[in-house]
Amino acid sequence: MMVHPYPLALTAIALVALAVAPHAQDMPSAAPSAKEASERPAWQAHGLKPQSPDSPFEEVVSGLYFRSKETQDMQADDFNNPGFLAVEQGEELWSKVDGAAGKSCASCHDAASTSMKGVAAAYPKWNGKLAKPVNLEQRIDICRTGALKAEPWAFGSPELTAMTAYIRNQSRGMPVAVKVDGPMTPWFERGKALYYQRNGQLDLACASCHEKNHGKYLRADFLSQGQSNGFPVYRLRDQRLVPLHERMEGCMQDVRATPFKPLSDEFLALETYVAWRGLGLPVETPAVRN
Repeated sequence: MMVHPYPLALTAIALVALAVAPHAQDMPSAAPSAKEASERPAWQAHGLKPQSPDSPFEEVVSGLYFRSKETQDMQADDFNNPGFLAVEQGEELWSKVDGAAGKSCASCHDAASTSMKGVAAAYPKWNGKLAKPVNLEQRIDICRTGALKAEPWAFGSPELTAMTAYIRNQSRGMPVAVKVDGPMTPWFERGKALYYQRNGQLDLACASCHEKNHGKYLRADFLSQGQSNGFPVYRLRDQRLVPLHERMEGCMQDVRATPFKPLSDEFLALETYVAWRGLGLPVETPAVRN
């Protein structure tokens, strides 16, 4: 008996991927039944007009409205939103003295509710000393190794993710306002190229799902525009808060590609471009997603 050279699971995924393969967006799809249509999230009524004429979208929509009503309600209720456990941890860390300098974040920045209001909405941001942009996680560790003279927190650690969520939460409701001009332009262009670059055995790009096929089902998942305004997000599937670069890493693994490393220049450029695609969307951290 001949043994198929690929695992059955991979074969199934490859077949499903045909739904978002090249030119799939031009293929007619069967009209949903009344029951299916009633179960689909009503995302069309929640968009914003793009702030840039170069936006690929007619309307910019948060991933929140591609999720079920139950998930939306969970995010809206601060008591039931499980991401707030990390926000509370970040609040404790904000005032905790750490490092040889004998300082805490509050020593320099006082109350985060005032000093951090609107700050996270502008990241990634150009850092003149490093001559490159940094994202919020990197900015936190720059403060730790500099002002606090403390050890940096590792990417994905509970501490760094909690502090990132806490600082971003201070900008909740404020519009994403990342700058992509001046020295940021080459990074923006690099991120754009990466967004449209096909990767992996499934030969898919970010745009294959989140631009050409958002609002459609891929297996049991209802595809969103892939906006980043809610990160770090509490993923119900993982039962924890997930930072943006980890989610990007997971997407690349899903298409059977070798992912870039978190906080790499590649993911930093991609984060910059994705943030630009969501200009004007309100910061939702901590968002709740599938």
